[in-house]
Amino acid sequence: MGLSTSSPAAASQTPNASRQYQTASPPSECPMHQEKMSGCPMHMKTADHRTENTDDVPAHQERAYEFVACPVKSGASQVKDDIDPSNMMPPPNQQPSPGQPFPLSTVREESSIPRAHSDKKWVYPSEQMFWNAMLRKGWRWKDDDITSEDMTNIIKIHNQNNEQAWKEILKWEALHAVECPCGPSLMRFGGKAKEYSPRARIRSWMGYELPFDRHDWIVDRCGKEVRYVIDYYDGGAVDQNYQFTILDVRPALDSLSAVWDRVKVAWWRWTS
Repeated sequence: MGLSTSSPAAASQTPNASRQYQTASPPSECPMHQEKMSGCPMHMKTADHRTENTDDVPAHQERAYEFVACPVKSGASQVKDDIDPSNMMPPPNQQPSPGQPFPLSTVREESSIPRAHSDKKWVYPSEQMFWNAMLRKGWRWKDDDITSEDMTNIIKIHNQNNEQAWKEILKWEALHAVECPCGPSLMRFGGKAKEYSPRARIRSWMGYELPFDRHDWIVDRCGKEVRYVIDYYDGGAVDQNYQFTILDVRPALDSLSAVWDRVKVAWWRWTS
């Protein structure tokens, strides 16, 4: 899993760039090294956190860190901290649904994916949030259809897929390490499961299976919005790391820069 058929495979030809986001220390122009934050724009902080740009951030991300597991909290204190002091109620998307057959965890896990226009990272949904989201999409629980253990595994697979997708995006973004030395961040994303990409359709005409899901991720490359298309293919049995999906990650062909990136990578793969 994670070896995208369109990932920059010629990392050996650009060794410094491909490792910059993953292993090297941030360059001196990055905001963390400067008081006035004159580095990459998407990492800039404002003096007042209330002015943080949240236009593209889902509402559930704003209180997400209240549900990230903390090893020093007891169960009782965590339940208490989950209550919204404004109405003394837990957030709606963390409430059990009517007729829910078993309790689900409300703990959320922090990802490794930076949030654009913020010093925080994206936080994954809890089991309860995922359950409620499936109900909103029309899914209904039936006897012997799913168990609480299944939900735990579903969350782990979901999180692993996103982590792997971000790693693939970083490989592409390494091609732009010079223009964006502080690295990219994720602005927003959306699912388009029923909107097959042209690449996926062409593959299906050649006899390959269609992806079971598709996402479009909008990345902030130091102030420039870049769209990535991610096709998800069934890779067989789930392994011990909760990976089973084969990802096809590539920049969308909606700009000359993206076209050039795709051409370069295709040439490197062809000649390597």
